[in-house]
Amino acid sequence: MFARREKPGLLRRVRLFLFPPGGLHRAWAYIWHRTKRISASPHAIAAGFAAGAFVSFTPFIGFHFILAGILAWFLRGSILASALGTGVGNPLTFPFIWWATYNLGSLLLGYDLKSEIHINLPHGFWLLAITHPGQFAHVFWEVLGPIILPMLVGALPIGGAFGIAVYFLVRTAVRRYQQRRSARLAERRRQLRRQAAE
Repeated sequence: MFARREKPGLLRRVRLFLFPPGGLHRAWAYIWHRTKRISASPHAIAAGFAAGAFVSFTPFIGFHFILAGILAWFLRGSILASALGTGVGNPLTFPFIWWATYNLGSLLLGYDLKSEIHINLPHGFWLLAITHPGQFAHVFWEVLGPIILPMLVGALPIGGAFGIAVYFLVRTAVRRYQQRRSARLAERRRQLRRQAAE
């Protein structure tokens, strides 16, 4: 009943994903609106969101939701907030995140940043994941290890610093929102009691 009459093509779907009709400001406003309305303590919401933001800096795309949920669980944070926090990593921010994490990680590991990166994936590389998982892991690390390792090392300090900053910002904002909401609800209850007494 609510389906589109004409399904958008692949290029249009990619464009809508990268550039939402309402703009990125509206998309972020929606994420923030959903985050602050989660039924949890300010610490739980902030810890969950920070976990998602931190994981967004790691190179494990495709596993960010799972890793963020696990980290949020360890931090006693909201798993829902962790899923929303992974929105920090998106098609517009990933190029900057990857550039920063790779360069910092290479610097920390002593890699030569001037050397060129060559990626030569063997034929049927992704098919190995299904047919021969052990061989796939070996080839994966041999081919992509020199890129993923610096990104992972660089993600720890950058993502950690970003996650800590996000934690305090979100906790403060959520606490203020919940206090204002509690005050509004208390005032509404007082008005209802006055109306009932009249």
